Amino acid sequence: MAEKKLWGGRFEAGLEKWVEEFGASISFDQKMAEFDIKGSLAHVTMLGETGIIPQKEADTIKKGLEELLVAYQSGELTFDVSNEDIHMNIESLLTEKIGSVAGKLHTARSRNDQVATDMHLYLKAKLGEVLEKLAHLRSVLLALAEEHVETIMPGYTHLQHAQPISFGHHLMAYYNMFTRDSERFTFNLKHTDLSPLGAAALAGTTFPIDRQRTSDLMGFAAPYSNSLDAVSDRDFILEFLANSSILMMHMSRICEEIISWCSQEFRFVTLSDTFSTGSSIMPQKKNPDMAELIRGKSGRVYGNLFGLLTVMKSLPLAYNKDLQEDKEGMFDTAETITVAIDILAGMLTSMTVHKEHMAASTEKDFSNATELADYLASKGLPFRQAHEIVGKLVLECSKAGHYLQDIPLARYKEVSDLIDADIYETLSSKTAVERRHSLGGTGFDQVSWQIKQAKQDL
Repeated sequence: MAEKKLWGGRFEAGLEKWVEEFGASISFDQKMAEFDIKGSLAHVTMLGETGIIPQKEADTIKKGLEELLVAYQSGELTFDVSNEDIHMNIESLLTEKIGSVAGKLHTARSRNDQVATDMHLYLKAKLGEVLEKLAHLRSVLLALAEEHVETIMPGYTHLQHAQPISFGHHLMAYYNMFTRDSERFTFNLKHTDLSPLGAAALAGTTFPIDRQRTSDLMGFAAPYSNSLDAVSDRDFILEFLANSSILMMHMSRICEEIISWCSQEFRFVTLSDTFSTGSSIMPQKKNPDMAELIRGKSGRVYGNLFGLLTVMKSLPLAYNKDLQEDKEGMFDTAETITVAIDILAGMLTSMTVHKEHMAASTEKDFSNATELADYLASKGLPFRQAHEIVGKLVLECSKAGHYLQDIPLARYKEVSDLIDADIYETLSSKTAVERRHSLGGTGFDQVSWQIKQAKQDL
């Protein structure tokens, strides 16, 4: 005989086991157990204070919930798939503990507003954790940038050497990306910090509940103003998934660069053994697996975003069982990004930067070509003419197998009498970087200014 459900009064037959398992969510929504109990504690406190249930019964229910919370935090609670979800499991366990009075906990409440409340509480807590970890990652980047203000590296466009830049400047670009991520997650808190509790199934309730009181007890900024919206809104989760996707894209970009930088061809950095692995067949290998995994997990997070967008795109108001699919992607994304942020911060903190090799890679290239063009333009030659002259010199050097700084002054004089002996200092990579004083440029003073501003903001 099928087990009697808490909602089974209207039904003559129960679900078959395999159908029951398909519809159950306890395998994953048990992650919200602590938040479900805390939401119930707020609800029953309000029920007692308003006289909707006798205060003595409210106290009994509160004591039972508090004992369940301690048991859960001690790892002593076990959940049953026959109770479908975390809400029914907690209610069933509470009934076992205090008897039928536990049934009064669900007065003026539906699983619809209950699950929405749990998710708001869960995500609000996770957003705080994400913001803390991002602050640490940004501080790591800031410290590394400050250490390498005067470390010279090639700047790239199209993966070709473009102009020499400060490594600190390069790192500060990522600092700015992660700062924008922090700002997005901070805004995400605004839409997460709302209480759906009291919206009931979709239309509110006839009981004289106090939604402001439960909102305050749970630490929310305010209750939702519309009961339909309260139980059907998942925008706060979509924002989280979208923000997480952008964050993962940023982490994937810097990981792509780290993977290149520690290759034999670049040799700009060496990762610590903590964040590297070896090969089962090639003894010499040291692979940047953790960077590759972060890069790969971006696809996982993108998938979670598109999964929920697809679930939501045609849902009529208010609650539909489709919304059971809103949780796993949220849990998975939260766990993925929090670990990935820590891994990236650890890689950056412990990696060795080979600044001499980095700088040397800007000497045997043509990344100083713009310096020569700017030099000529600063002496009155129209930039387009200067550009053409330098382009021809680059071609000439390429054919001869040398570089702009190797051209004799006599040859430079043949090309233009505007060129003097100071050209060789101008063509130096360090000079090229140092002289770029425009706001936000790669000049050492500008990078130091960026770092100073970032320290104030952080």
